[in-house]
This record gives sequence, structure tokens and C-alpha cells, in this order.
Amino acid sequence: MTAPNADGSAKPRTSDEQVEELLYARQEKIYPREVHGLYARLRVLGVTGLLGIYYFLPWVQWDSHQAVLFDLPARKFHIFSITLWPQDFIYLAALLIIAGLTLFFVTALVGRVWCGYACPQTVWTEAFLWIERKVEGTRLQQQKLDAMPMNARKLRIKATKHFLWVVFSAWTGFTFVGYFTPILDLGHRLLAFQLGPWEIFWVIFYGFATYGNAGWMREQVCKYMCPYARFQSAMFDKDTLIISYLPGRGEPRGSRKRSTDPAALGLGDCIDCTLCVQVCPTGIDIRNGLQYECIACSACIDACDDVMDKMGYEKGLITYTTENAIEGRKAHIIRPRVVIYAMILLTIMSIFAYSIATRTALGLDVIRDRNSLYRETSEGLIENVYTLKILNMDKAAHTYKLDVSGIPGIELDSDTREIRVESGAVMEFPVRLRADESDLDARSSKVTFGLVATDAPELAIQEEARFLGPN
Repeated sequence: MTAPNADGSAKPRTSDEQVEELLYARQEKIYPREVHGLYARLRVLGVTGLLGIYYFLPWVQWDSHQAVLFDLPARKFHIFSITLWPQDFIYLAALLIIAGLTLFFVTALVGRVWCGYACPQTVWTEAFLWIERKVEGTRLQQQKLDAMPMNARKLRIKATKHFLWVVFSAWTGFTFVGYFTPILDLGHRLLAFQLGPWEIFWVIFYGFATYGNAGWMREQVCKYMCPYARFQSAMFDKDTLIISYLPGRGEPRGSRKRSTDPAALGLGDCIDCTLCVQVCPTGIDIRNGLQYECIACSACIDACDDVMDKMGYEKGLITYTTENAIEGRKAHIIRPRVVIYAMILLTIMSIFAYSIATRTALGLDVIRDRNSLYRETSEGLIENVYTLKILNMDKAAHTYKLDVSGIPGIELDSDTREIRVESGAVMEFPVRLRADESDLDARSSKVTFGLVATDAPELAIQEEARFLGPN
């Protein structure tokens, strides 16, 4: 408490005291008002599509396996017709780089549309808000319900809402685990109460995270926990598309009748209805300018356009625009930052697509014996010893034929020339190469090991090694 002045009046609070009060103030619940309009329909379409993909995709079967399955015990990652192995980790790294650069490119071009339409936090929060409205009613009804003392009716409504939230969260957690364990088998074992401890843990953990983030924390995740909200300004410039209130048109704001001429009252187009604040899921006032809490969901645009239409004013008092456009300067869509992001992204995506298209489901590692440089056999030949590792990354077992080239008359001495390797297995065995000293042109000569599947000639690979001799 601040001590009063000598005359009994309250002392004015310092800026430090005001900051401290804000830091320790209790979080006020935000009740976003339901809004209708073009952007609301787009947002519903995006939420429905993304949730549909998430919940439906694990049930899709493809070529005798789940279409998308990250099978960690078997070390197989099925993505439709592509099967990746731990040795293909480079592709995962490339996908993460592409995703990051895509986010940078989209943000520099059109701002935070990812946050407003596609971010998992936004998508699941929208689903939870829809459930809440169906159970508790409109924004005003929710506020009245929370303000009333606990009684049987309030308990029933709240219990119903949280029961539906928990069921939806549990199904979300189950679906998440279904991306790592075949979901059909997971469903059968769930009905038989035979889930393993780790599966139970992740269903509960992911379900609880969904329930907590989308049901309780909501906008606090975007405002205080999401790092993207903090560093987005580094990707913004004056030509980045943002959602903005046009103060030159709207100010000074004030209420008036529909038939009143605002110019006669010295007012702008804003009637100060605060609907733009009531529909905002993060509780900000867009009229205060660009704020990092804004997730570009466009709810304020729909609400304001509806009011402008009813008042007979031109729409667009709150709109998608750029800082340059607001200040009366020409906006530039094509600019160095966007071009650089686009070129880097296109280059990496092209390399990634080419690499996937030309990828061979066969791996061969040649490890030369480093214990001795070479040795001379009783027949007078120079011998080098190698260890070969063959990885079959195909979906079926294959028998492979091994040969070697690079030195005239070189001999391959191995226990077998044909090696059968099961799907996903690694075969390791030693081989010896022998060559006549007269055929060696240098102390170190290049040799090439060749491996080809006898039942699938398209599965072939070559690997180079060095053959050492006395010359």
C-alpha cells in the first residue's frame, strides 16, 4: 500500500509501482465475442481442414502400412510411398530448414497469418471456444454465468463443458500416439485395456497439454510463451502486410446516431463501439496501433466491417495494409528481403526434391582395415582388407551381388559374392582385395565397389575406396 500525503490525499503512483501492479495483477479472463464475416469463414475453413487432416490421416492405409507412421522401434518412418530410415536424418533436417524459411518468407510478405489461421495453439483454441459457446452460450451469457455464485445449474454447465474438453483432449492425445504406433492396433489394445505404460503416458501428457493450453491458457501462450511473437519484428518491415486501424479516417472517435453526419460533429468514422476489442482473442485494442500480441486473426476486421455497413460508411476502417500505405507512401511487395528468402527457399526445396527423387534405398559403407597398410601374399600379390556394411532400406528383402573394379586384374576374396539382406537390416562382413604389384600405378589407387540387387536391378550403388601398395 502507498502511504497517503499529509493532507490525507493519495500519493500519485510512480511508473515503477504501475509496472509492478501490472506484473502481479490477476489475469483477467477474456471472453471473445463470436464474429461472422469473410475472414471468420476462412478461419473456420482452415481450422476444420487442419483438424480434419490431423485426426483422419493416421487412419489412412497405404501399400499395406499406415500412410503416415513414425515407427520408432522399427526405425522406419513411413510417409505415403516413401520410407525413411535413421540414415536419412538429413532429410528431416532439410524439412525443418524448409519449414523455418517458409515461415520467414510468409511473415516478411503477409505478416502473422500463420498465427491467425494455422498455428496449433490457434486451431485448438478455436475448437475449444466453439465447444464453450455451444455449452455456455454467448459472450454475455458466459460472463453472467461466471459472475453468479455456484449452484446446481452452474455446476452442471461447467461440468458438461469440461467433460467435452477432456474427451476432445483425450482423443487428441490418442491420435498423437497413433502417429508413432499403428493406430488400428492401438485402438484394439485401448478397447482391451492393454496399452503399454509409455503409450498411456503420452496419451495423457499430450491430452493434458491440449486441455491446458487451449482450454485454460489460451491467449497467454501467444502473449507470454510463444517465442515467435517476440522475434517477429525482426522479419517485419514497412511493407509487411499487417492488420491496422486507420486513425486518419477513424479519429476522433465517438458515438452517434446512424442518421447523423459525423463531419458535422467533428468526428471520424469510428463510433467507439469497442466490438473490435470484444472479438479479439488476445484482448487487445487494435486502435492503439501495431502490437506484438496481435495474431492477425482478422476478427476485428469482420466486426468493424459489419458496423461500418450498418452505419452506411465505407468498409475498411480496420483492414489489411502496410505501414507505408498508412503513411501515404507506395507499398512494395517485391523487395530484397522477400526475393532473398524466395531464392534460398526455392533452391533448398529443389535440392530436396531432386534428392528424394533420386534416392536409392540401399546403403554401402566401405571401411578399410587401418591396422596394416597392406600385406604380400605367398603368391606375391598385394592384399588390402576392408569391412563392408550393407544397409537395405527397401521394404522387402533382397539378394545383392558384389563386384569391384578400378585396377586391372584385381581379385575379390570374400566368403560370398551374393549377400541376402532383410528389409531394414545391416549386413557387415570382411572382404579382401588382391592385385599384382605390376598393375599398381601409384602407392594409392582408387577402387570401386559395386552392389546390385539380383531381383531388382534398379537397386544399385557404388562406393569408392583406396587400395594401398608399395609403389
